[in-house]
Amino acid sequence: MSVKRDSLSVGLAVGAAGTAFGAVAVADHFSVLQACVLSLVLFSGASQFSFVAVMSAGGSGLSAIITATFLGSRNGLYGVRMASLLKLKGWRKAVAAQITIDESTGVAIAQNNETDQRIAFWYTGFGVYVFWNLFTFLGAIGAKAIGDTSAWGLDVASPAIFCAVLAPRLKEKKMLFTCILAFVWALSITQVVPAGVPIITTVAIAAFVGWK
Repeated sequence: MSVKRDSLSVGLAVGAAGTAFGAVAVADHFSVLQACVLSLVLFSGASQFSFVAVMSAGGSGLSAIITATFLGSRNGLYGVRMASLLKLKGWRKAVAAQITIDESTGVAIAQNNETDQRIAFWYTGFGVYVFWNLFTFLGAIGAKAIGDTSAWGLDVASPAIFCAVLAPRLKEKKMLFTCILAFVWALSITQVVPAGVPIITTVAIAAFVGWK
């Protein structure tokens, strides 16, 4: 029972952040429906924020998709790990893929046995999915109701939230160095290339530093 309770607690805590995405999406001129569809289909916080940020900055749909794909590619690595645990087939595998995220994987592998790992994966994954989409809707309609979202500072919420998500992960000097180098590079070319391109090109920096 404690595994289910803990998993749903994580689902609620993480899902509540969907409020910020819904508000940011509307602040960046997405409709309430578009914000909700992104959460339902894409369902990857960092990817969603980056997609909205690139589109709102005037970037092309292709640039937004490529950026969001890069940021969400880690979920594919999680899938390799979870596939050996869940051993699913058919439509169940597709459902599991949709909820394979940081939280469902992390809570699952933290358990002591395979039974609890499976329970944690499903309860955490579905918990985050349900609450993330619910709070996305609430955040979107709330932002719609207040009118001029820029007057409330919501127009800068997307990069602020992304930095808040990234900061706790920079525990090693190599990661911090890579982040600073990518930041300086992206900032230096922002005014001369289309929106989305600075983020996409920083992948080459990460790959180079990782290879070294």
